[in-house]
Amino acid sequence: MKLADDMMALVRREAELRGRSISDQISHWVKIGRAFERSDQLGHSRTSPALADEIGVLSPEEEAWVKNFVEKMGYPTESEIAFHARRSSLGGGVGLDADGNLVCATRNAPAQD
Repeated sequence: MKLADDMMALVRREAELRGRSISDQISHWVKIGRAFERSDQLGHSRTSPALADEIGVLSPEEEAWVKNFVEKMGYPTESEIAFHARRSSLGGGVGLDADGNLVCATRNAPAQD
């Protein structure tokens, strides 16, 4: 399968953001597209125009805003850094391990209920 360069860039970015392979990201979007088409058959009239790129196209100003927003959201604010430092100092949960278990700062083990 061959996709346009701009579409592949979008797939790569989303795959990286979502922790998926490129193949998994495309499969995910195919499933969503199929679900939208099915809902359109049931009378939800906005899905076909959306999939045909007839609605939802961003203006250059909106694209710039979204790009700026995404870039800013990629870095923590001073208050977020302080919040997580405090949680860490109190031994609170600071993230998830590979199995999805809450990891606590002081004992680096899954949290107990």
